[in-house]
Amino acid sequence: MDSIYAARKKVLLFFLVVFCASYQCFASVVNASQTAWLSVNVSDSRVRKIPQTMFGLSFEEINHSGAGGLWAELVSNRGFEAGGQNIPSNISPWSIIGDKSSILVSTDRSSCFDKNKIALQMDVLCDENGRNICPAGGVGVYNPGFWGMNIEQGKTYKVTFYVRSLQPIVMSVSFIGSNGLQTLAAADITDGNVREWTKKEVTLEAKGTDANSRLQLTTTKKCTVWLDQVSAMPLSTHKGHGFRNDLFNMLADLKPGFIRFPGGSFVEGEWLVNAFRWRESIGPWEERPGHFGDVWQYWTDDGLGYFEYLQLAEDLGALPVWVFNNGVSRSEQVDTSVILPFVQDILDALEFAKGDPTSKWGSVRASMGHSEPFDLRYVAIGNQDCGNKNYHGNYMKFYDAIKGSYPDIKIISNCDGSVQRLDHPADLYDFHVYTNANSMFSMAHNFDHTSRSGPKAFVSEYAVTGNDAGRGSLLKALTEAGFLLGLETNSDVVEMASNAPLFVNANDMRFTPDAIVFDSSKVYGTPTYWMQHFFKDSNGATLLDSKLQPSSITSLIASVISWNNPEDNRSYLRIKVVNFGSNGVILNVSINGMDQSSIEAAGSTITSLTSQNVMDENSFNQPKKVAPITSPLGKVSNKMNVILAPHSLTCIDLLRKSNFIEAVASEALHTSI
Repeated sequence: MDSIYAARKKVLLFFLVVFCASYQCFASVVNASQTAWLSVNVSDSRVRKIPQTMFGLSFEEINHSGAGGLWAELVSNRGFEAGGQNIPSNISPWSIIGDKSSILVSTDRSSCFDKNKIALQMDVLCDENGRNICPAGGVGVYNPGFWGMNIEQGKTYKVTFYVRSLQPIVMSVSFIGSNGLQTLAAADITDGNVREWTKKEVTLEAKGTDANSRLQLTTTKKCTVWLDQVSAMPLSTHKGHGFRNDLFNMLADLKPGFIRFPGGSFVEGEWLVNAFRWRESIGPWEERPGHFGDVWQYWTDDGLGYFEYLQLAEDLGALPVWVFNNGVSRSEQVDTSVILPFVQDILDALEFAKGDPTSKWGSVRASMGHSEPFDLRYVAIGNQDCGNKNYHGNYMKFYDAIKGSYPDIKIISNCDGSVQRLDHPADLYDFHVYTNANSMFSMAHNFDHTSRSGPKAFVSEYAVTGNDAGRGSLLKALTEAGFLLGLETNSDVVEMASNAPLFVNANDMRFTPDAIVFDSSKVYGTPTYWMQHFFKDSNGATLLDSKLQPSSITSLIASVISWNNPEDNRSYLRIKVVNFGSNGVILNVSINGMDQSSIEAAGSTITSLTSQNVMDENSFNQPKKVAPITSPLGKVSNKMNVILAPHSLTCIDLLRKSNFIEAVASEALHTSI
């Protein structure tokens, strides 16, 4: 009942906001105890184009974002390598089906893959006949995936594995429900000669649904069988590229201008031996050695590798921003005097991404199905490494080599250039901020006095953390929105911005809060995710001159843009305002240079993100408890009053009858050139 009451109150509050924006309304209705004025000048020569890359995504392999998340592989530890290269090896989360009288399971180093030598050996002691008869369902091993495999009725899955045995094999491959009894899909594999390693593939169509299923490989025949590189993938991934559809769509809906990958601290590693290595993450998946991410403490098979990240960016229509290791981990550093092999490694990686398909590394990319070069324009040399003693020397070696071979690539430094000029060349500098709500909101003005010349800022990681954030509160989202409005108005010195972390598997919440929460079958966006929807049309839009008064009301921040909607090819004027205060505010909007007749009421809308309590969060049970609500604006004018609810983000979209603002912006930009 409490949740129903809260939802009704939220809808009622939004209705009052819409009603007051459309008609005469008394402040007392929503306790609007303050009045503010927002003036917008659409004909001012100070209009400015916002970078096409302004708002994007920062993806890190953290919280099982990729392995067990966006990357749709269902099998965890598919190559049995997660326990290390020594034997006997820990095969977790694989488990044995059958007792020690019927099966013995061990590991050895007999795999046919040079980089993945660990294989699983099953000595089956029972048989179809005789004194030691196998159980009816057979014996073998099963894999529960990443906290359960989501198997859905009617969908098809491809199971691949490598097998070797000195005897003929008769095996069953099946998806079994969470109760261990229901068979959702199954197929038998029979082969009279697998004395050498043999690849087996089978497609399984599910006859039932269970979000906590497992994959089983069993037999009822006495034999010794070796298994390796066991994979199960749904055939319904995005474009067949291996990305889980629902999670991909959450990203695509944000219309990101860029995507930064693969981290984050994941790039560095606690020790260099465990840093992400692009070269080990390309080529056939069976041949990728995988690695232990020692910062976030879990194994990844690197099915989501360098190639897949570049493909992800392309599928999203976003520019890739590759962060690479510069010879610095969190616990050790490579001296600049011996850094050149690391530099050559990165040049090879750039050739892989951008090289002609006939080049050495470009041909490897082409062999993976992408003959055309990827549109890689940005690279970051390291992550949060500026304070390390070897960073500056290493940075210059990478910078000179990259600019010498790829002068068009923009290079991002780890050192903050927002307060004082960098002492080294860079196209952009990385800026990270994790703080409480009040500090985040005040940082909306962080770049107001930054030098307008020199490298641009890349705010690649920003988030409210601590008690203010909870597991993803409205308070967190609102103060981050205020920060983004400040970045938007300073988009002449800020070129890119992204929230972090992006994803979290609900079973591995190592770093919280995050924008998107998921498990094997479900997903929801936190208020921070929905907040970013208010900014997705800002990329490439026109920033208009606007002013909030009086300046004594410090709980308000606003930005005004003009943007074109590609879906209807119409032009809109968008006003975004955050009210960080606990009281409602009457906002008097005045738009100069645009008369009322140029605004269409039909198609003009108001959208609000608010809730009963600033600490409200979303959940699997209430995935949109805090989410934007959009309604027709009704009566529109170039002079109107809007009631801003307490603790709210409000967006007003006014549909224009012409593209007048874009014409003014174009003329202003031409004049400035």
